[in-house]
Amino acid sequence: MEGTIFSIIPALIMLALVILTRKVLLSLGAGIIVGALFIHDFNIIGSLTEIWTVFYEIFISEGAFNTGNLLLLGFLLLLGMMTAFLQASGGSRAFGEWMMQRVKTRTGAQVMTSVMGLIIFIDDYFNSLAVGQISRPLTDRHKISRAKLAYFIDSTSAPVTVISPISSWGAYIIGILGGLFAANGITDLQPLTAFIQMIPLNLYALSAILLVFMVAYLKLDIGPMRLHEERAIKTGAVLDPNQNNVPGDLSDTFTPHQSGKIYHLLLPIIILVAGTVLSMIVTGANASEGNVTILTIFANTDVNLSLFIGGVAAVLTSLAFHVRLSTPKANGFKIFAEGMKTMLPAIYILVLAWMIGSIIGTLETGTYLAQLVSDASINPSMLPVLFFIIAGLMALATGTSWGTFGIMLPIAAEVAVVADIDMLLPAMAAVLAGAVFGDHCTPISDTTILSSTGAGSNHIDHVLTQLPYALMAAGAAIIGYLLVGLTSMVIIPLLVSLVLILILGFTIHHLKK
Repeated sequence: MEGTIFSIIPALIMLALVILTRKVLLSLGAGIIVGALFIHDFNIIGSLTEIWTVFYEIFISEGAFNTGNLLLLGFLLLLGMMTAFLQASGGSRAFGEWMMQRVKTRTGAQVMTSVMGLIIFIDDYFNSLAVGQISRPLTDRHKISRAKLAYFIDSTSAPVTVISPISSWGAYIIGILGGLFAANGITDLQPLTAFIQMIPLNLYALSAILLVFMVAYLKLDIGPMRLHEERAIKTGAVLDPNQNNVPGDLSDTFTPHQSGKIYHLLLPIIILVAGTVLSMIVTGANASEGNVTILTIFANTDVNLSLFIGGVAAVLTSLAFHVRLSTPKANGFKIFAEGMKTMLPAIYILVLAWMIGSIIGTLETGTYLAQLVSDASINPSMLPVLFFIIAGLMALATGTSWGTFGIMLPIAAEVAVVADIDMLLPAMAAVLAGAVFGDHCTPISDTTILSSTGAGSNHIDHVLTQLPYALMAAGAAIIGYLLVGLTSMVIIPLLVSLVLILILGFTIHHLKK
């Protein structure tokens, strides 16, 4: 069943169960089981072996520890510990009170969170977790639901990272472009120049960013988001009281220390940021061959190791503050344990997401979707919109933007070179945009999982509340890509997409009055 229409069935089952049951572990587990059965033609022993193998290879691959995955899981545990210490020390309470005196409105708190999401553009993982830690004390005080915080984080992290050349995503994409141009004999374009020219063609990312600020300013609470916001405003409950095991939430676990100061929160976070960025630079420079530039550094950096190093430094700093505020043995072990415990739901989801990603990869779901594009006789003017839709479906089914880039960018380049070279950059930009769109819609995306973790939101609440906004931005992008294909222009389609978002936003705002 590999590489056939049947390969998309496990992903469809998983997505349907997520929507119907809102139980992400059950849904992921069902997708894994069905996928394994498909791989082994419903042989029970072979399917069980497949499930064990994909689980085992998350931790040990080819006889060696899978350090990338282990470091990321370790960082999540460290983040839980740091969060626990920040609350126990009173740093979160003090920061919330300080910010309440300066950011006096819910709108201001939402805008500040969105701006932070744009400022931290180096890496999507880092963005998702750091912005949550900085913004959560403020948004909680202003009774902004955690689901909305997760939306602000997720809808700024990947969109800003995918259009930034100085980022882990940008460096990865530029590296792919260099290989594609060489393979297709394209000599009049440099990879960095091409990436910059593709920025205004990334219509989904730019539309999503604009929509984030409109949601913040105009209170565009639609669909499931409206329920979460109304509950938060009326009752002060930023989380659904019926949801348990929310990652990163320690609201009722510790009584904050009364002597806590703002720097007890800010300094560990600053050290987390500085330690991570410095480690990214060092690991990237050490792994670069030949001339070391900012692009080669971010192309070769070890993000997971850098996050782990920054996390260790931040935990040690927050531990030192705790020791100063109380006796060394006062609840120290409990803080460590509770901090790690609160991250277990996120780790469970992430492990199962990796497992179903491996299963879907073996089923060649992405290859099947890509082959549909290669085999079709496509009018060149339709290339941008079709590549946007196919890349979105692929990222939705597989849960990986980077995997979608790796599969679809070469196909987009090959098709455009043969059909119409003028559609080369628009088609590849549409792949980048579609991959981010699919990433925003799927519950198995790493970035989506980490955004809900950073916000301390229930994961499925985040997925379902973000979906209407992602569809709005995608609709505007689709119209823009149709115009790109018909006119071969850049600025007018971009303006049309952004104006459509403005019209939609103000219309919804007006109807709510």
